[in-house]
Amino acid sequence: MLEILKSIIFGIVEGITEWLPISSTGHLILFNEFLKLDQGDAFFEMFQVVIQLGAILAVVVIYFHKLNPFSPKKTQKQKLLTVQIWIKVLIGCVPAGIIGILFNDWIDEKLYHWYVVAATLILYGILFIIVENYQKGREPKVKKLSQLTLPMLLIIGVFQMLAMIPGTSRSGATIVGALMLGVSRGVATEFTFFLAIPTMFGASALKLLKFGFNFTGMQAAILIVGMAVSFAVSIIAIKFLLKYIQNHDFKVFGYYRIMLGVIVFLYFGIAALLA
Repeated sequence: MLEILKSIIFGIVEGITEWLPISSTGHLILFNEFLKLDQGDAFFEMFQVVIQLGAILAVVVIYFHKLNPFSPKKTQKQKLLTVQIWIKVLIGCVPAGIIGILFNDWIDEKLYHWYVVAATLILYGILFIIVENYQKGREPKVKKLSQLTLPMLLIIGVFQMLAMIPGTSRSGATIVGALMLGVSRGVATEFTFFLAIPTMFGASALKLLKFGFNFTGMQAAILIVGMAVSFAVSIIAIKFLLKYIQNHDFKVFGYYRIMLGVIVFLYFGIAALLA
């Protein structure tokens, strides 16, 4: 029962931090120090990626009509525009897809360390503040998804690829990249949500294949509960973020990331010195 309770907590953390640009990986690693799942390191490595499936489902549910090219309620033109959205999403996923397939194991082995997480939390926190200050008072160049050009899509895709470094935040990296290109906060946020669907499905599939499907009954329950909670909390987090950005910028998330990065450095640094 205690393991299920831990799974619920991890699901809440994932549901909030996956969509707010503050790094779900950074938070899950930190929480795992205090609420360690007693299922082994390999299971937790897979667990923290696979529970993202619940978060993905939240995006699918919220945007189902907008992303459904076969909806009978859409005109032929609207269906065509929906297909174009999916083409843009797939193009934006190309860089992360290539690097993920080629270097997934290397990234897990070399970069999943607390100091990498702390450094990227701080780095992207600073970038958020710099980009928002630079864009302050400037009129966005891109106010619709249809205005995203091929070069823009690939550049945003590269930023999403950079998010494979733990602590970066997939949503944080893609939003920063989009803002730097002059994309409005609303479009940057929505496109980040859409990019998550194939990207996170692919990442989860890779982790499941690597781990295998030989779950114990408890491990299966932990995964299912974590995904269910992540889905429910993600619905709330996504709606909150969409409302928040209507009247606010992303600097508060930048300050939060810097603060969390410092905490991670202090906690794990002191622990390493005392070990």
